[in-house]
Amino acid sequence: MNTGTTAAQRAAHSRTTAITNIATLVTNDPSLGEGPLGLIQDAAVVFDGDRVAWVGTTSKAPATDSHVDAGGRAGIPGFVDSHSHLVFGGDRTAEFNARMSGRAYSAGGIRTTVAATRAATDEQLHANVATYLTEALRQGTTTLETKSGYGLTVEDEARALRIAAAHTDEVTFLGAHIVSPDYADDPAGYVDLVTGPMLDACAPHARWIDVFCEQGAFDGDQARAILTAGKAKGLLPRVHANQLHHGPGVQIAVELDAASADHCTHLDAADIDALANSATVATLLPGAEFSTRAQWPDARPLLDAGATVALSTDCNPGSSFTSSMPFCIALAVRDMKMTPDEAVWAATAGGAAALRRTDVGRLAPGARADLALLDAPSHVHLAYRPGVPLVSDVWHRGVRV
Repeated sequence: MNTGTTAAQRAAHSRTTAITNIATLVTNDPSLGEGPLGLIQDAAVVFDGDRVAWVGTTSKAPATDSHVDAGGRAGIPGFVDSHSHLVFGGDRTAEFNARMSGRAYSAGGIRTTVAATRAATDEQLHANVATYLTEALRQGTTTLETKSGYGLTVEDEARALRIAAAHTDEVTFLGAHIVSPDYADDPAGYVDLVTGPMLDACAPHARWIDVFCEQGAFDGDQARAILTAGKAKGLLPRVHANQLHHGPGVQIAVELDAASADHCTHLDAADIDALANSATVATLLPGAEFSTRAQWPDARPLLDAGATVALSTDCNPGSSFTSSMPFCIALAVRDMKMTPDEAVWAATAGGAAALRRTDVGRLAPGARADLALLDAPSHVHLAYRPGVPLVSDVWHRGVRV
């Protein structure tokens, strides 16, 4: 997420702020506190400009320019949402209503959003992205990735990425979302477009390249060709993998050292082993299963094998129209066999790993000053009190928002 001032400008007016009397602070740094979450009781954190300067107990907090009393609330790192689709026009209320009345979800519904996005003005798309980013920030999300994928022409994909880059630093080129309706009878021609002129136009505006490797979208050979072309242009790969059926997506993600394989609903033992023995993060997106009544991913085999797991919203108008990371944490605990601690880690440090970031998703000296306070004494309440708006205060880059 971007803000109105630069880091250099903030540093020039750097002020220290102490937030004290935090009942339980999740640092995600085991060297600072108890267990994998690095929990500190009766904690304090000090921000210096847009960075964390100090973390410890309230009684040992140093003097600062300003002070905020957390009032016995819990503190967590800002959520890191590493998978969303925010550059779109229209909505798919009718499709959702039909699906909840018995129609199955398929990749084909994306075409509805493609038509609406192409018809939308730049101003409408900017306004949509800003609205959903603000909505997410209110719920504690301070880092958010978003993708193109609803334009599917050279011009519309480049436009989507320019718009996304105006709002967040984590931008992904997803020209390979589905085969464009314009190439319905020539999927090979569309792959040539994605790996040629479209990639040339889009690469300057993105950090990542993604592909929907799925029946009805792109097969393994097509996915590999698209991701390889993106890597040659300097883009880092991530993959929509194994969402609707078992397929080659996870194996291709690991083969190409993708930062993440996202969805991971249909896995076999070889997929789990590959993820556990690689740097590729398994990003689980429970909002999609909730909104499509699909099979839940089972996080337990992944976690028990030692794979790194992230949680994200998959916020998009078709299959997961939520920007709420707390909601996804509750789903992961209730239906994906994660513990509350595992789910909170996955929604913060796990998301950071899926973006190959070390400056977010944790609260330790040197990390970015992103903090959410909860109207609860413990992070466990995010799963214990589902649907309750527990996030009361958010700091993003050291600024209270």
